[in-house]
Amino acid sequence: MKIAIAGTGYVGLSLATLLSEKNEVVAVDIVPEKVKRVNNFVSPIRDEYIEKYFNEAAEGKRKLNLRSTLDWEDAFTDADYVVIATPTDYNADENFFNTSSVEDVIEKVISLDNPKTTIVIKSTIPVGYVNSIRKKYNIDNIFFSPEFLREGKALYDNLYPSRIIVGSFSEKAQQFADILRDAALAKDVQVLMMNSDEAEAVKLFSNTYLALRVAYFNELDTYAKVKGMDAKSIISGISLDPRIGAHYNNPSFGYGGYCLPKDTKQLLANYKDVPQDLIKAIVKANVIRKKFIADDVLAGNPKLIGIYRLTMKSESDNFRDAAIRDVIKNIKEKTDKILIYEPMLDADEFEGVKVTKNLKDFKSKCSVIVANRVSPELDDVRDKVYTRDLFARD
Repeated sequence: MKIAIAGTGYVGLSLATLLSEKNEVVAVDIVPEKVKRVNNFVSPIRDEYIEKYFNEAAEGKRKLNLRSTLDWEDAFTDADYVVIATPTDYNADENFFNTSSVEDVIEKVISLDNPKTTIVIKSTIPVGYVNSIRKKYNIDNIFFSPEFLREGKALYDNLYPSRIIVGSFSEKAQQFADILRDAALAKDVQVLMMNSDEAEAVKLFSNTYLALRVAYFNELDTYAKVKGMDAKSIISGISLDPRIGAHYNNPSFGYGGYCLPKDTKQLLANYKDVPQDLIKAIVKANVIRKKFIADDVLAGNPKLIGIYRLTMKSESDNFRDAAIRDVIKNIKEKTDKILIYEPMLDADEFEGVKVTKNLKDFKSKCSVIVANRVSPELDDVRDKVYTRDLFARD
């Protein structure tokens, strides 16, 4: 099959890599440098398995029928499937996702008038979106299939998926589910077919539950910190209950990244006419947590506050909506004595704060080093490090 994929972020590139072993895959992007890197089998994002597969392809050890292009018409023409993996984001002013990038791709596919092409949306969208698109453009050949990927492990999560969900009962939808299942290395992957609204809800409710869990353990940690208790002991004790489990329980500065912040806000918007308190509380808890972290850091009256890394978590190159960014904003309201260490940033400043790539200089200058996630390279200045990372993992 010919499968076109619009967007080469975590979702698009991991899917393109996964499917290119058994299909012809053409990845479309609007950034020339990303297109060039993909065509040279150099990953434009940090992902252990994508980098492994690309290295093997470049060395001739693995066959990937994958190419990238800036030319959407070249990619979409005669495609059996066009998979949309472009970024969507929550628009606070409109109280809804900005889905303009998705509709741009849909309109391009429609303009080619190819009846055999089916559109699959992998971008995160609000509940009811596919049905609204079917009515708006008078089309049926479109459905949503949510992804459940972790940054830095996107291809791994496609190879060993927790489940495959497709928001349609059509023959092309079943075929797409089979393509995903056949490409996976995991055996007996559960496939669920449902209607589009339900598939969209699965995505938003799944991520909001994860955000709830993050917020819960963060608020537990805040309580322990204020009351002078050992949060690690409390968390270890309650996590031995098998109904709770010792996973996704490590405190942080707040949830962030590509999905959780926007998905929780979008789900809250979807609750407009539905009674609720919990969803609103999850969103609010994340704001409160980041303010508490900033206030707690400032309570020590540090001379120079060092921010260790802007990335959301270890082994990631993503700064998008990282909790540390709001912590910095909250700190800046009280002081401008801040220095950021971020070796992956090609700039001397970030949002008005000076940036350095010299770790030795950073460690010597800063009186406190704020780290969402600890690292062995901070071991020699552990007495300076402020973190709520109790278990040294994401």
